[in-house]
Amino acid sequence: MAGCGQKSATFNFDDFTDHQSFKLNTLQTTPFGPAWADIVAKPENFLLCKGAPIALCYYSGPEGTMTPCVSDKQHPGRADCTCYEIPAGSPYLVDINAILNLDVYLDTVKTCGHGGEDCLPKGKQLAPVCDFINNNTLIPGADLISTFSLFLEPTMPTTQQTTCGTPSPYAGCMTGPCKRTGGFDATTGLPLVECSCPTYDGPYQVSQDLSVTGNKCVLGDPFLWSAAYAPQPGGKISPPSAPPCYPDVPGDNGCPLLSPNPPNIPPPPADIDCNKVCSEYQNTNKAGVEIGFTCDATLCTAAKGDLNLVTEACAGLQNGPVGEILKLETEVGYSCAASQICGCAPTKETNDEIFNLNQSQRATGISPQCDLNGTLCGTPQ
Repeated sequence: MAGCGQKSATFNFDDFTDHQSFKLNTLQTTPFGPAWADIVAKPENFLLCKGAPIALCYYSGPEGTMTPCVSDKQHPGRADCTCYEIPAGSPYLVDINAILNLDVYLDTVKTCGHGGEDCLPKGKQLAPVCDFINNNTLIPGADLISTFSLFLEPTMPTTQQTTCGTPSPYAGCMTGPCKRTGGFDATTGLPLVECSCPTYDGPYQVSQDLSVTGNKCVLGDPFLWSAAYAPQPGGKISPPSAPPCYPDVPGDNGCPLLSPNPPNIPPPPADIDCNKVCSEYQNTNKAGVEIGFTCDATLCTAAKGDLNLVTEACAGLQNGPVGEILKLETEVGYSCAASQICGCAPTKETNDEIFNLNQSQRATGISPQCDLNGTLCGTPQ
């Protein structure tokens, strides 16, 4: 059981925060281990968020890869892991049992329940931890926070997992603090970041079928896996089965765009406040462009070759609320569609920018939403 192993909080946050504004969560958040053990006792433990760019450490570990994890010999109980930066706007998932900020953990449990069942995607509320990550206040001093994302699912499926049953040290990166490095991975088209991850000694699941890759459960020192542990029989680190799809996520797990052309637009659910949805779309950047519209126009049709365009179009999305948008799209099962369902109209400046973004996607061989379903077309200048 993962409860065996280190019992005290040895993770050192000195590089990221002063201790006056941050309290490390040292609670035994499950019977199987503390917060930094990254326990997923049931899929509902994953909370759905949207807004900020995040770090994805799920694939990190072995030597010789773009994303290794190395034990920090100067700080026992810590590992330095190279991870992918996932652009703003793409939804991400947070394990409620692995929130390293004590105050935020207690606030989130109060709202979502101990298992997370009262918050998105299974429930109807937005988890408080989402706002702290979007506001970049979960761990002061970090550039971004490590969470879980399905962004790379089409090419690096999360179904390829191995359970390592013999207790060994692993890096529990969930909600760990990360710094940008300027590194870049050409294979995924994503920036690389460095994350400080607490380590835990216990059984765990890794992101590979080791019988195929030839890697081992215990990597050669100083390397170790970024991992988590699902203790249920046949345990898998996987998102909740409900909803049937995730809005704004690529691949089979993602919700479709509105279709056909012109689209059949469903009515908003009764519990959705469309005035609130449209107000969330009105968050603007310094140029006066409404970020929610431009992000929708690029994110759900993006390909590896235009992720810089997505980063530009979605920059600053985390600076305003997006919870009602996420709630609506989760309930109706469509991606990048909330503005159409609620009838939110972009400004002239925003429409001009949408048109330019569509032209940029076409120039790289991508069909924007406008070409697929006649929405978010913008206006030529």
